[in-house]
Amino acid sequence: MRKIAVLGAHDTVVGFKALGLDTFAADDEGTARAIFKKLTEPDAPYGIIYVEEGLAIPLESEIARFKDDPSVAVILIPGRNGSLGLGSGALQAAIERAVGSKLDN
Repeated sequence: MRKIAVLGAHDTVVGFKALGLDTFAADDEGTARAIFKKLTEPDAPYGIIYVEEGLAIPLESEIARFKDDPSVAVILIPGRNGSLGLGSGALQAAIERAVGSKLDN
């Protein structure tokens, strides 16, 4: 069974730990990049990786590699300060790719 990981600032991931998810705190780009690389290695046990939107911005190119990869889903989540709109934008784009046309709100 594949596991779920959460990558974000300490304040963001602490609540997910209570739910039994594997949490990885990173408060800077370098740490986040190193953790994301380990989470996405071919032998890593993770099928879903939640990434805080604030860390997703500098990791954009790494995250984009998994956009069409069925082995791991990278899902953007808001941080404790609220949403930046990246997660909903990525979801909208994925739905449009699946449906084959632009959807109106």
